[in-house]
Amino acid sequence: MTNEQIEKFVAENLKTGHKPVTISFKGRNAIAGVFIKTPDFDELKKKNFWRIVNCAHLENYLRSKDLNHARMFNGAEFTKLTLQ
Repeated sequence: MTNEQIEKFVAENLKTGHKPVTISFKGRNAIAGVFIKTPDFDELKKKNFWRIVNCAHLENYLRSKDLNHARMFNGAEFTKLTLQ
């Protein structure tokens, strides 16, 4: 997916709060996670990279705001984004 497509989806999702999203990939299994906005968010989105916290680590991330709970993904590998 292009960064414009993902950015539009993320902008809508962030307006309504951090809701889990199912992210389907070209070459791997889908994951459920939440897009997070970090200080480098604008720089990363220009390069089509996105920080996502897996739903399994979401509670720990929300409590600590520790970016080690997030992983960075290349948006070019995304095939589909759906709200859970």
